[in-house]
Amino acid sequence: MCVLPILSFTGEKIGETTLNLKSAPPETARAVVHRAIITDQRNARRGTASTLTRAEVRGGGRKPYPQKKTGGARRGSQRTPLRPGGGVVFGPKPKDWSIKINRKEKRLAISTAINSAAVSESVFVVEDNIGDKFDKPKTREFIEVIKRWGLDPKMKSMFLMTEIADNLRLSSRNIGTLSMLTPRTLNLFDILNSDKLVLTQATVDYLNQRYGVDADEDDGEFDDEEEEEEGK
Repeated sequence: MCVLPILSFTGEKIGETTLNLKSAPPETARAVVHRAIITDQRNARRGTASTLTRAEVRGGGRKPYPQKKTGGARRGSQRTPLRPGGGVVFGPKPKDWSIKINRKEKRLAISTAINSAAVSESVFVVEDNIGDKFDKPKTREFIEVIKRWGLDPKMKSMFLMTEIADNLRLSSRNIGTLSMLTPRTLNLFDILNSDKLVLTQATVDYLNQRYGVDADEDDGEFDDEEEEEEGK
């Protein structure tokens, strides 16, 4: 169980909340997270890279020059891999790179990664309805806000919110080191790739319900979301 501070829009501490997530044992945590991230990266590959062998390259049916009396090496086709424009030896062909991972194992990897970040004090909570504080999209104002929270705009940060207001999304989209996610788009790579994780109280409640110690493994409430994410 981790106790996280809650910061106001002005950067002041206004309370605390608890994040109680299920985590893999220390001796297997690294392997679980590694397997999950490799699975995500492999499943994201399209596997459409394709090259032509010498049998598939157009042309090359005529012998370039006579076999003998030229002083050069023997050559039967212009499409040999030794010539420019020829075929490719052992080149890539369309391939299915996807691998399977159990749903519980993937869920455990995400909760382990978030819990590890919380233990290392890389996670804090901000008050809900932050997006309502912005009258219009303004990147400069948003940068001033995250600086009050102790975030460096040059560091990689991930915001996880149940709902992202349009003004907040437009104010933050021009910051290349920042990502705005919702529970539906939550993924392991962005968690591991971020230096700081910013949550809201509603997000903490969601994480405790979905990935908490007391979460029901057979709860099908979010199964459709996971199936949709795996199908991408």
